[in-house]
Amino acid sequence: MQYGICPLSVIPLRISPEEASEMTSQVLFGEHFKILESRKYWSKIRVSSDKCEGWVPNNQVHFITKEEFILIEEKQPIFATDLLSFAGHPNGTPISIILGSSIHLTDILNVTVEGNKTEGKQTKEHIINTAINYLNAPELKGGKTPFGIDASGFAQMVYKINGYNLLRTAQEQARQGEALSFIEECEPGDLAFFDDSYGHINHVGIVMKNNFIIHVNGMVRIDRIDHTGIFNYDLRNYSHQLRVLKRIL
Repeated sequence: MQYGICPLSVIPLRISPEEASEMTSQVLFGEHFKILESRKYWSKIRVSSDKCEGWVPNNQVHFITKEEFILIEEKQPIFATDLLSFAGHPNGTPISIILGSSIHLTDILNVTVEGNKTEGKQTKEHIINTAINYLNAPELKGGKTPFGIDASGFAQMVYKINGYNLLRTAQEQARQGEALSFIEECEPGDLAFFDDSYGHINHVGIVMKNNFIIHVNGMVRIDRIDHTGIFNYDLRNYSHQLRVLKRIL
């Protein structure tokens, strides 16, 4: 088996090995992964942090040894906390480092990273402060950055920066944590999940104080939440139907 790291700002993770294929997620700078299948131009990978699988171009992968992969797994993750910072190669060329990128592997990638960072598990109070950094980020299916993000990617990145791993999709995330019975039980930083008319969980948001929620609907935005769901003040109606509330930490 082969192994790799993302050496660029972000790599699209696609359903199939072709440029026109749907992007289901993204791999950010410094994220490491196993290579499940290798072809001439593409590799199928499994991202270590959330087990998400998909295809990436080989010319966007920094390949590493099994020994390096094991060493990475044992390291304490460190994440960039600036909206945008930079890493520099010895040859002087820069790489843009996006909020939430993994920056503890600079020795393997042979780069120097500037900017603010965080490591280890943070207290629950930090969850909302981190979420606010993504406010007004445009919605992008499969996205995980402030320049394009989806609902589950938003929840995942906010928790990841604070030291906690969520799975990639809302349906998977809804199986994590402890269920709560009522909105009144929620604390800022808890997760709310929503379903479609068929009962399939398809949306997630982060609960704030005073019955507000921050989530992705067109953009990262703040709306009201009650026992029915999310009330969108711009549209003057409910945009999402509440299914379950979860406490992760």
